[in-house]
Amino acid sequence: MAALLLLASVIGALGLKLKQPVIVSFILVGMLAGPAGFDIVRSTENLELLSELGVTLLLFLVGLKLDLNLVRTLGAVALNTGIGQILFTSVIGFLICLGLGMPPLASVYVAVAITFSSTIIIVKLLSDKRELDALHGRIALGFLIVQDLAVVIAMAVMSAITAGAGAGDGLGGALVGLAAGAVPFLLLWFFVSKIATRVLDGIAKAPELLIVFALGLAAAFAALGDYLGFSKELGGLVAGVALASTPFRESIASRLASLRDFLLVFFFISLGAHLDLRVVGEAVGEALVLSLFVLIGNPLIVMVIMGAMGYRKRTGFLAGLTVAQISEFSLIFVAMGVALGHVSVEAAGLVTLVGIITIALSTYMILYSQPLYAFLERYLGIFERRIPHREGEISDGVQDEKYDVLLFGLGRYGRALHAKFSEYGLRVLGVDFDPDVIRQWRRGGGDAIYGDLQDPDMCETLPMEGVRLAIIAVPPHEIGVTHDDPRGSLIVALRKGNFTGQIAVIARSETDLALLRTKGADIVLSPFADAAERAMERIFGIGLETNRPPSQKPSVEPEGRAI
Repeated sequence: MAALLLLASVIGALGLKLKQPVIVSFILVGMLAGPAGFDIVRSTENLELLSELGVTLLLFLVGLKLDLNLVRTLGAVALNTGIGQILFTSVIGFLICLGLGMPPLASVYVAVAITFSSTIIIVKLLSDKRELDALHGRIALGFLIVQDLAVVIAMAVMSAITAGAGAGDGLGGALVGLAAGAVPFLLLWFFVSKIATRVLDGIAKAPELLIVFALGLAAAFAALGDYLGFSKELGGLVAGVALASTPFRESIASRLASLRDFLLVFFFISLGAHLDLRVVGEAVGEALVLSLFVLIGNPLIVMVIMGAMGYRKRTGFLAGLTVAQISEFSLIFVAMGVALGHVSVEAAGLVTLVGIITIALSTYMILYSQPLYAFLERYLGIFERRIPHREGEISDGVQDEKYDVLLFGLGRYGRALHAKFSEYGLRVLGVDFDPDVIRQWRRGGGDAIYGDLQDPDMCETLPMEGVRLAIIAVPPHEIGVTHDDPRGSLIVALRKGNFTGQIAVIARSETDLALLRTKGADIVLSPFADAAERAMERIFGIGLETNRPPSQKPSVEPEGRAI
């Protein structure tokens, strides 16, 4: 264990120097430490246990922030996209495998194996990019859950075959057993969700106990889910949903985040250790063909389905990138086929190599999704309806109104600004990427519209006439402002959209301040510095005697401009 952690630190540091994703670095650590490398993985039971805890905790934290309205609002697109991708990948993959000369049974196994996408890797990447709450992130999570249910059914089929029950009553019995197991599982979830707030009220005074309880609940649901025939991942997710309605969910999530990241290191190391290159053999050519199919074909089918359902090309593209790899379950599935004698070791090596290629490349595709979309945008028009009505539904009722202020970002700072503008009788239109925030904003009497702040095309849909001020109340990186961003993101997009008013943005550091000025911001606000200045005004207002320095113009307000 010590050798693994030290090796992970060294490889991870080298990866950072080379600007490589830490996920790729940790998978490489597993490959180096596994049987194909230095063969130093000895504590396999401990490694697997820590890996499973990390995965459980990751899905638990996702469930903790999961709104049950997701099923109602995004259920159709998640179901259609998930089932469509499964059918497309399995059927076309089967034909490709036959074309590559594989036997029919082996073709079935490989085709089904490359159907699954890695929920763990995708959720981790989207969480790191803070895109899990974006519309495409929510849709991706929805069809990943559909895929996980398909994995459960596929494993039930395999279990029935393994037990020698055959494809008739044995399979039906396995599925009936799953359905029967779901009943006590859901009843337990309902019971825990009802008493969770009262239980947590009693232990929240001891933060350590709160964390122990949350982690224990996640592990218990994961273990029960596994025992009843479901995956540990689904168990952890359901445990998180059980606590999602409690007022302690944010506290739990913040305290468990670092533990999640530490435990996930073992998952990626374990995944790399199972990618045994010694069994690859002569499968490189076939692996490249199947990898290209997964990397290109899966995103295409997602974009086709989402475009047909009325989503914009950008939403479909970003969601489609999340299925451009195969899952760790793919390796488990084909390994079961090897154990049953249905497929050869060479087939397992083929799926292993496809896993290495697709996981590594799709990681880069997701991390650099914004520049990739900017490069391909001109070719993606065929995946979008003339009127993408799905996202327009969130914007109904504001297009013909007149506003004084556009407010991008409806978090705490945005809400505070809105309250002040309302006191002065100014009409404010809020813009945010979270549909639930928009609905809450509207219930409170405010006007809001859906908009992805990193999408330059979004500005074309905004009612600009008469607007005197646009305030971007999110950090620069959340609107795509970087030193090497040639588009200038939202600031430049507003200008290109013929916005003639002033643009105010917030800076969190001196680096942000200089960067935002070069990008064309008229006013740069510093929430912390401005708050401190306001606090000093109130403090001196009570008559505190001191050598007060002469007032100075705030350094964050360029050229003396004011709102």
